[in-house]
Amino acid sequence: MSSILTNNSAMVALQTLKGINKGMADVQSQISTGKSVATAKDNSAVWAISKVMESDVKGFKAIGDSLSLGQSTVAVARNASESITDLLTDMKSKIVAAQEDNVDRGKINDDVTALKNQIESIVNAAQFNGQNLVNGSTASTSILASLDRDSSGNVTASSIAVAGQDLSVGGYVAKAAFTGSDGASTAADTFATTLDAADTTGIDVVIPAATTFADGDKISITIGDQTVSHTVTQEQIASTTTSDLIATSLKSKIDGLGIEGLVVDYDSGTAGGLNIKSATAVPGPPAVLATANDLSITGQFVNAGAGGLGALSSIDVSDATQAEAALATVETLIDTAINASASFGSAQGRIDTQADFISQLSDSLTSGIGSMVDADMEEASARLQALQVQQQLGVQSLSIANQAPQQLLSLFR
Repeated sequence: MSSILTNNSAMVALQTLKGINKGMADVQSQISTGKSVATAKDNSAVWAISKVMESDVKGFKAIGDSLSLGQSTVAVARNASESITDLLTDMKSKIVAAQEDNVDRGKINDDVTALKNQIESIVNAAQFNGQNLVNGSTASTSILASLDRDSSGNVTASSIAVAGQDLSVGGYVAKAAFTGSDGASTAADTFATTLDAADTTGIDVVIPAATTFADGDKISITIGDQTVSHTVTQEQIASTTTSDLIATSLKSKIDGLGIEGLVVDYDSGTAGGLNIKSATAVPGPPAVLATANDLSITGQFVNAGAGGLGALSSIDVSDATQAEAALATVETLIDTAINASASFGSAQGRIDTQADFISQLSDSLTSGIGSMVDADMEEASARLQALQVQQQLGVQSLSIANQAPQQLLSLFR
């Protein structure tokens, strides 16, 4: 039966053409985006898995940066410790030469002193991005090494711990009188506190008495990212006002930093007494410090001769007795430097291995994501051509179906 109200052939042709056009849209989307799963509606399960993996890849790239920073930090420390080992070996050869009676021990001692100064210079300069692993100030540092995801989807970070080594001539030794606090004293060689921008009461820093110090001891105070220090001399130790001399020296140097809104007061009534505080505007509220954040203030006491290579300061080959004692001392120092180099070398090897693994893991994850969501361009090309032919035939079929009712007119002529 033919009808002018219902054209079944046209409806079938139209639905077929809609299906072809939808397929064309899908293929064109794959070609333009390069992905077979570009959004969650394409395949929600695959899309969700791929997004989790993509977040992991970005995380591993950040870990790669962390490992690169760690590699550089440890490499600086290893190079420094190896250089110190070489210098100590050179020093040993000079000390051995000083065992002979028919030598100029004075000139040899001058060479030894030059080597000692060079070692101290290396220790002080061996920092990367502000972190020094060879001067005894850092017990250990952690380097972010991996993100571990369990079967439940929980993620934990793992790190590689690198032990710091003390190759300094001066060490951080507890000095009970050295304090820096908002009121409570601490029996330690270091202090760390924070100065609020509105803190007009301030932080008290008390310098120890003369009996606490030895020649060459150093006090350092760091305010924000700037550091001032004072090295104690034998003449100051002999003075009855040692702590006052140190305090006024530190005050002058802190004032010289030019930190806006920071005031350093010297209390002449308290031996070695300093007070660091925020300025007070008159009239009005406390002035705002130059930094938008609170200022971190730390202090450290470096005791001369107490570091891992502290015995270096006692080496002297100016006479036969001291030259003989120096030989045993330098052997111990060489062992200390070698052990430090070996420790840094082991840590650097582990970091290098982890960095290579993280790089390969990121590539594997990226490849896995691609296999799930990337479009097969060869298949897309072939399918596009087939759909284009189908589309042309569908249009022709619909055109034929739409002409069928017109043929009924011939029945009424």
